[in-house]
Amino acid sequence: MMVIDAGRHPEGASAGEAAFVKQLRLSSASILCLALFASTCGPVPLARAESMSGALAKSYGYSPDLNLQRAATRAADETVPRATAGWRPTVTAASTVGAQQTRTVNNGRLATDSNTIPRTNSIAVSQTLYNGGRTGNTVRQAESTVLQSRETLRQSEQDVLSAGSTAYMNVLRDTALLQLQNNNVEVLQQQLKQTEDRFQVGEVTRTDVAQSQASLAQGQASAATARFNLQNSIAVYRQVIGEQPRNLEPARPVEALLPRSLEAALEFAQKQHPRIQGALHAVDVAALNVTIQEGALLPTVSATGTAAVNRDISGLNNYQNTAYSAVASLSVPLYEGGATYAGVRQAKELLGQARLTADQQRETVRSAVVAAWGAFQTTKLQIQSFQAQVRANEIALEGVREEAKVGQRTTLDVLNAQQTLLNSRVSLVTSQRDQVVSSYLLLAATGQLSAATLGLRVDTYDPSLHFDQVKNKWIGTRTPDGN
Repeated sequence: MMVIDAGRHPEGASAGEAAFVKQLRLSSASILCLALFASTCGPVPLARAESMSGALAKSYGYSPDLNLQRAATRAADETVPRATAGWRPTVTAASTVGAQQTRTVNNGRLATDSNTIPRTNSIAVSQTLYNGGRTGNTVRQAESTVLQSRETLRQSEQDVLSAGSTAYMNVLRDTALLQLQNNNVEVLQQQLKQTEDRFQVGEVTRTDVAQSQASLAQGQASAATARFNLQNSIAVYRQVIGEQPRNLEPARPVEALLPRSLEAALEFAQKQHPRIQGALHAVDVAALNVTIQEGALLPTVSATGTAAVNRDISGLNNYQNTAYSAVASLSVPLYEGGATYAGVRQAKELLGQARLTADQQRETVRSAVVAAWGAFQTTKLQIQSFQAQVRANEIALEGVREEAKVGQRTTLDVLNAQQTLLNSRVSLVTSQRDQVVSSYLLLAATGQLSAATLGLRVDTYDPSLHFDQVKNKWIGTRTPDGN
């Protein structure tokens, strides 16, 4: 049974590591349990244990990266009401007030002298009636930008959950490896003591003692490295999940959520992966930009209505006149130095670039799916091989020890067998960790890794809620959350 010692921790370990190692327990369900003592695994009760799903749920709510992208998506939502403003009238009010003095001199004599206070109040309403379709295309472009931002958010969610599952499994792996290395040091210490005792009675030589001392020194160095790796994994876990790891439960591959074949994985990824979908929306944005630039070559029709009141106050006199006007205007661009034509050509080149980027994303996603599929399938075979290695090396070590007692094996043979067993156990622990991590990476490679797919107990963030709140807003500076 693999249990992290609750009463001791390696000399020199940090307080954070010691606290974690003291609290961590792995039950019989642990996939890492097989790496140490497969034949003696038994249930160990866990108090307030943290599961993989619980850790990922915390990461989903805590992640600064994910929250940043959510804010970016909300900002992208505002491009739609900004674009639809082109369909709405603009209303402008103006008011002027001043003082005016007029003097008329005739043949050197003052003829008239008047002081007036002119005032003007006006209001103008302007409405664009036609602008070459630029407003409608700008609205559609903004909507495509919103959809592109949502795909970026989906990809960010996948990245966060992938990082969380990796951090979780790294802590489990490095805890098991530290225990393996500590156990190895204890065995080597006993081996050195036995060798020194046998040297005292002349059964072995000074060479055997030196070999045991060298193996112990190597084991202590490996334990120090394992301790550092665990400290680093704990720090990364804290960064990704948002809190220190405590009582981590075993985790298993999410194989039930994976496609049943490589072909199915590839087909699903090409249809659903957020990188591909985001790139396709970027193509739509670029295509609409071409039509917007071309619209600048077309006429613009607008209408303006104005009402103005002018007053002049002079002494006891108060003069007022009111004017109303309604004007329609037609503007036809003839030549603007070639800037508009250059803008159209540039937009077309950017559209070609966006299409190439989409093709590139398809190939990138395909390559990632193939690699993730191969990695996941490989770990299955590796685990079977390493389990067989561990069993065989355990038998071999026992045999070498017995043969060494009767002089048929040297101390070096025993040390080599011990190291071989340790290496096979380390490989098994690593491959078991890799199997879980690769299953999550394969799920992400197909574009399916999300809180909803994993069934996490979280309030799933729905970007459409904010969009619905702002898309038809005509006025107001406050955001939906009150800022």
